[in-house]
Amino acid sequence: MLLFVSKKTVSERLNLSGSTLKKYRLHGDWIEGIHWVRLNSRCIRYNLELIQDWLHNRQNPTAHMRAIEAYQKRLLSNQRKTRH
Repeated sequence: MLLFVSKKTVSERLNLSGSTLKKYRLHGDWIEGIHWVRLNSRCIRYNLELIQDWLHNRQNPTAHMRAIEAYQKRLLSNQRKTRH
């Protein structure tokens, strides 16, 4: 399931502080549009599924890249169009 969640939700689920989330965003550990999105100047949402995978695979970037590729394939914009 593709789900973007609030800072509060990701902080509670993964036991990470808001400042840690910001650090990972600003240092480029997480990719904008993949791990997080900016809805407006004050609202950021996080891809909980990919961030969990990133935490598990921090020492194996190849494995995490496979998770990113699988996520991108599931996006509606990447779904094959059906002919009628």
